[in-house]
Amino acid sequence: EVQLQASGGGVVQPGGSLRLSCVASGDTFSTIPMTWVRRAPGKDVEWVSAIGMSGGGPTYRDSVKGRFTISRDNAKNTLYLQMNNLRPEDTATYYCARYQGVYARNYPNLGQGTQVTVSS
Repeated sequence: EVQLQASGGGVVQPGGSLRLSCVASGDTFSTIPMTWVRRAPGKDVEWVSAIGMSGGGPTYRDSVKGRFTISRDNAKNTLYLQMNNLRPEDTATYYCARYQGVYARNYPNLGQGTQVTVSS
């Protein structure tokens, strides 16, 4: 079982940027399609972005297209999410996970995420 640890969150003003990282344990990371999901206070999990095993086929939810970029470095067992032009509605706890679709019900168990707060 791959263990995942997300980091890089923080407090940023609207229009600011953050880069999230997710380090995976084990030697199977390069064989796993990965995703970022988020959960805002009082709301359900929301799929954000996904990427293929070799870094191809990145996909994004409409509200982050053109602002967020997902990438991965398999040599470092690390997944990234570059977030630019952040908005208050991006405030949430962000989690990395094995990609299992775009529905919240597919992510019942998420590890420790990283908090992103966008506020002036």
